[in-house]
Amino acid sequence: MTARDPIADLRRIAFLLERANEATYRVRAFRSAANALAALPAKEVAERARSGKLTELSGVGDVTARCVVESLAGDEPVYLRRLVATEGTDLDAEAAALRTALRGDCHTHSDWSDGGSPIEEMALAAAELGHEYVVLTDHSPRLKVARGLTADRLRRQLDHVAKLNDALPEGFRILTGIEVDILADGSLDQDDGLLARLDVVVGSVHSGLNDERGKMTRRMLAAIANPHLDILGHCTGRMVSSRPAGVTGPGDRAHRPRTRSESDFDADAVFAACAERDVAVEINSRPERQDPPKRLIRRALEAGCLFAINTDAHAPGQLDWQRFGCERAARCGVPADRVVNTWSADQLVAWAAKR
Repeated sequence: MTARDPIADLRRIAFLLERANEATYRVRAFRSAANALAALPAKEVAERARSGKLTELSGVGDVTARCVVESLAGDEPVYLRRLVATEGTDLDAEAAALRTALRGDCHTHSDWSDGGSPIEEMALAAAELGHEYVVLTDHSPRLKVARGLTADRLRRQLDHVAKLNDALPEGFRILTGIEVDILADGSLDQDDGLLARLDVVVGSVHSGLNDERGKMTRRMLAAIANPHLDILGHCTGRMVSSRPAGVTGPGDRAHRPRTRSESDFDADAVFAACAERDVAVEINSRPERQDPPKRLIRRALEAGCLFAINTDAHAPGQLDWQRFGCERAARCGVPADRVVNTWSADQLVAWAAKR
């Protein structure tokens, strides 16, 4: 039989493990093995597989070595076959239609802040999922536990993204962005001139989540009034379950509690301001967030808000979590034409620039 690509199979396994929210060490085992083999000539990989010396390589264990041997023999690795066979249930018709309508993801992280993978790896995974674009939104400076980007680091990232876009497959773009902290006074945690250069700005509250109702409302309203803010991220800040095991970013364990209640704010006032200012409300697809809850999605819809169904992905496999956000949006009756990432990249950037 014709040999398969063992490196592609290992990376596919890592992707599926991330998507299934499996333990970090499992994801890392397959991705580390793929990286170790990618550094070697194909002939050496094949020879090591024949002689049983794959496990002598740092990062390759018994399970990953067996997958490589099966791939080189032309067989789909058993581990991969089992993952594919247990991928989960299909979306219902409404959620599936909404997922099909999505053309990109407006909230993702890389290893420049607290994500676990390089920008280019995240971009290629998004392209493989059928996206036309992905917005890179690493954290801003005040979130030190997540290695937030200083102004200088963000400038370097913008230059790096420009180079990557020249090398990526035709028809796919990385859009520049940031997940900027909404500070205690409602200001945004980055230089205004830099925010103006970005394609899309997501603003989120990451501190003072237990502020009293009036203070939190004033804080959010001030941020929404800022012309640089395009999308209000995970607006309640809640955590309904423990941190996902598949996240591998350096700061993730430190800043993700097991559970957290919703922040208290005047939702009607906040959503009315979003509708008036043309700020989209994020439907965060992370399984441990499910933010906002469905009752607030319905209130935002009634207020006339736009939405963005985002993954907040910190690893490639998590880019396929949009299905969870689509399920919740569909149950709340959110139509595709109210979701900004059903638009083309040019339409999205033009909307954000107009704001």
